[in-house]
Amino acid sequence: MTQAETITIDPTNDMVILKNGDAETQLAMDSAEAFSAVSKAWLRCGWDTKYVYSFSWLGRPMIQLPEDMIRLQEVIYQVKPDVIIETGIAHGGSLIFHASLCQAMGKGRVVGVDIEIRPHNREAITSHELHKYITMYEGSSIDPDVVSKVRNEVKDNDRVLIILDSNHTKEHVLGEIEAYAPLVSKNSYVIACDGIMAEVKGAPRTEEDWDWNNPVTAAKEFAANSDDFILEEPVFPFNEGVVSERVTYWPSAYLKKIS
Repeated sequence: MTQAETITIDPTNDMVILKNGDAETQLAMDSAEAFSAVSKAWLRCGWDTKYVYSFSWLGRPMIQLPEDMIRLQEVIYQVKPDVIIETGIAHGGSLIFHASLCQAMGKGRVVGVDIEIRPHNREAITSHELHKYITMYEGSSIDPDVVSKVRNEVKDNDRVLIILDSNHTKEHVLGEIEAYAPLVSKNSYVIACDGIMAEVKGAPRTEEDWDWNNPVTAAKEFAANSDDFILEEPVFPFNEGVVSERVTYWPSAYLKKIS
């Protein structure tokens, strides 16, 4: 749905109606196209209402869309990484999420990086039942000293998966990808979160340059100049419905290492 469109949901007639000026498109409620239109409106409404600020994982706030995390756990289970590196810690919910998967799989550890780890968040994470799976570093994720410390957490032959969820400017994300991509294992991923920025430009808490200054732009630029990585959606193991596209805050997020 573009900004020029309006959407009407008519459950009585099992119809979703899109209007753009004088043009009108009617979509059957049970179609993938209707689901896509409604989902885009829902994502924008969710952004405006800070919907993602209402979830936690095993006691720690996790500012993520639930579908993104459910999809992510399937990717983590497929890759079975020895090390999950995440930039951006905030309250620590995502670190705990990853740690719980490591515990369930019987392998793996988590390395988190944030430019500021607030004392109450650090205390909550280090006192959590899953803290033994987690190592944290404070500092900019693209600071050479921090990058070196994170690299030292990776042993020879470790399978590594990277999640980038800190500063979401194009320049910063591109710097993170360039710094950490060499650690990624074949058929694993660098995941650049929150590319939805381009789609919600003009909403509350957004900036005018978000149409280009975002993680998607960084990921596409990196992929275009790399022989080792491609932007590719993961293959999820189950779908008996008509919808094939993710409802996500992370469009064009998955940079897959192919060689």
